[in-house]
Amino acid sequence: MQDTLSQTFSALADPTRRAILARLRHGEASVSELAEPFLGQMTLPGVTKHLKVLEKAGLVTKGREAQWRPCTLNAEPLNDVAAWMDEYRAHMEASLDRLGEYLKTVTKTVTKTTPPSAPTTSPDSPDDHHG
Repeated sequence: MQDTLSQTFSALADPTRRAILARLRHGEASVSELAEPFLGQMTLPGVTKHLKVLEKAGLVTKGREAQWRPCTLNAEPLNDVAAWMDEYRAHMEASLDRLGEYLKTVTKTVTKTTPPSAPTTSPDSPDDHHG
């Protein structure tokens, strides 16, 4: 699973590839449709290279329908990433829970040991006696 995770994270590291995946969430698309938003910034072969990285990671599959080769999102590798991250999420949540308990204890201690402050008056207060 580690090699798969490495390939998935590597593929997700690039904003262009993440944008391609975001487009494919809405349904299949041709290479030219996927390339369209990027053509001002890169060539069609450049977009094709990004698609190959996504295919190698298993995030995108290309179908074969006559002349049209639609690209489709394959979310399975993302499920593996989510499962891997869940292990760390549980650890982080436990740490945050401990921090929250500690802060409650400190707040109670500070509240008990801090004397109440004297009331303050503002310069425009009616209690202010000027000449």
